[in-house]
Amino acid sequence: MASTNGDITFERIRERAYELWERNHRPDGMEIEFWLAAERELRAEREARRRTNTSSAETSDDAEGETMR
Repeated sequence: MASTNGDITFERIRERAYELWERNHRPDGMEIEFWLAAERELRAEREARRRTNTSSAETSDDAEGETMR
């Protein structure tokens, strides 16, 4: 079940790790590496979304300030 607030849940990590494992031809003995890679990817995606949302909000605030002048 995906979280709507951007939390990185156990389920999301598990799903991403499984996707990575499959994309890499299902190697044996690399569970931890895929789990950690999944966590890193999800954190990076969350941070990118936050930066995008922050810059969008700032751009919107700047535009509103210009129209009020």
